[in-house]
Amino acid sequence: MSVTISFISATTQELDRAERDPSWADEYADSLYDSDVYASPDRPDAGPDKAWAGLQFLFEESGVGPDFLMDGFMIVEEGTLFGWTAEQIAKLASELGATPWERLAAHYDPVRMTENEVYPNMWRFDAEGELEWLRHAYEELVAFFAAAAERGLGAFMNFSF
Repeated sequence: MSVTISFISATTQELDRAERDPSWADEYADSLYDSDVYASPDRPDAGPDKAWAGLQFLFEESGVGPDFLMDGFMIVEEGTLFGWTAEQIAKLASELGATPWERLAAHYDPVRMTENEVYPNMWRFDAEGELEWLRHAYEELVAFFAAAAERGLGAFMNFSF
């Protein structure tokens, strides 16, 4: 089993309802991934899938970006579903949009990441390939935050383990 993070945009009304009714939110967020809505360009979505911890390492080292496990607000007590407000998304869109990948990549350290057991702890096997994987995940996140912010949307963040 793998530990993944994914985002799918949400309206302020959906997030408000989710806060009031976590059981609805859990089912609703799941349904977004299983329905025709999921592929909608009006509802942006993104990983970073298993790359989240590697990106978190780079965010912390460079002093930018989100804290995946601390930002947002917990919706489901088990810590599997979080809400991110439209304001948080807009702030991150601005911050990440102004942060070139090279600024994060300068902090890529496969040795330290391996020593610190940064999930999925595969950094020593193909250091350059894993850096490219993180770059792709970062670019996808930047595009997601920008698209959601442009539409005035917040997001559900699913933390699956």
